[in-house]
Amino acid sequence: MAVFSYREALNQAMTEEMERDDRVFLMGEEVAEYDGAYKVSQGMLKRFGPRRVVDTPISEEGFAGIGIGAAMVGLRPIIEFMTFSFSLVAIDQIVNNAANMRYMSGGQFAVPIVFRGSSGMAGSLGATHSHRLEAWYAQVPGLTVVMPSTPSDAKGLLKTAIRSDDPVVFIEHEVLYHEKGEIPDGDHLVPFGKADVKRPGKDVTLITYSRSLKATLAAAEQLAAEEIDAEVIDLRSIRPLDLDTLLKSVVKTHRAVIIEEDWPYCGLGAGISDRITRRVFDELDAPILRVASKDAPAPYNKQLENSMLPSVPRIVEAVHDVLYR
Repeated sequence: MAVFSYREALNQAMTEEMERDDRVFLMGEEVAEYDGAYKVSQGMLKRFGPRRVVDTPISEEGFAGIGIGAAMVGLRPIIEFMTFSFSLVAIDQIVNNAANMRYMSGGQFAVPIVFRGSSGMAGSLGATHSHRLEAWYAQVPGLTVVMPSTPSDAKGLLKTAIRSDDPVVFIEHEVLYHEKGEIPDGDHLVPFGKADVKRPGKDVTLITYSRSLKATLAAAEQLAAEEIDAEVIDLRSIRPLDLDTLLKSVVKTHRAVIIEEDWPYCGLGAGISDRITRRVFDELDAPILRVASKDAPAPYNKQLENSMLPSVPRIVEAVHDVLYR
């Protein structure tokens, strides 16, 4: 067990999988000569050469399509978008082609491809560079969507994604790249569809993922000082969703708050709330509440941006509401 940053964990995952399987290659904007826009691919060009670490023009639809074609004929591409906001340029390739090819070919073609890159509001990047698109992609049958919040999960989930025979949308929050944490030694894999209970509790279930985990854990500590015992669950995998773990927790606590950086209107939390309510409605002692980003484009001003995000005071207030305090 050793301590590494989130970006180092991603680099390790790609490096180990490229060494293990010569069909794996990385392609995207500035991944090679520049070592990646966020230095996630640092040193990989020198290690693997320009045939396996491939710089592209700013042409997301083009290189996403090339990656899908390569996957269909037996390679295992990792396609990096400089930001997932730019993946919207390639959404036709991801949604119409990658997600549907196995189904529409009657199983004749697999598409073992990973689309990965940064996402979220990361500090004065403006609306066009701050989209949260997890709910968009999670809605699409045929796509797996994961959002790790720790270095250990970043490495383990990315290795699992690269080995998957189906397309994976792998979303990394930009502000997490510098975060550090312990990573197990050896061939560390984290399965899809398995949430992680970060903090056991009995009074309320707090469901979250990605960057919002940090604020949620801080809120749980503040609530503990008020003798409110909050259980914190990190989803890790958005699709498939570990509904069993969520239901087990809600049956125990009888209350739930969903914390997400997504927008509230038709957001990811709405779908999770619906699934929980339909299955364990009689166990709920209060309506499920959501703490989401404010329903507006991300502003450039840093203070305004921070005011939009889920925060410890907003989470604590929501917990007070579901506990009728």
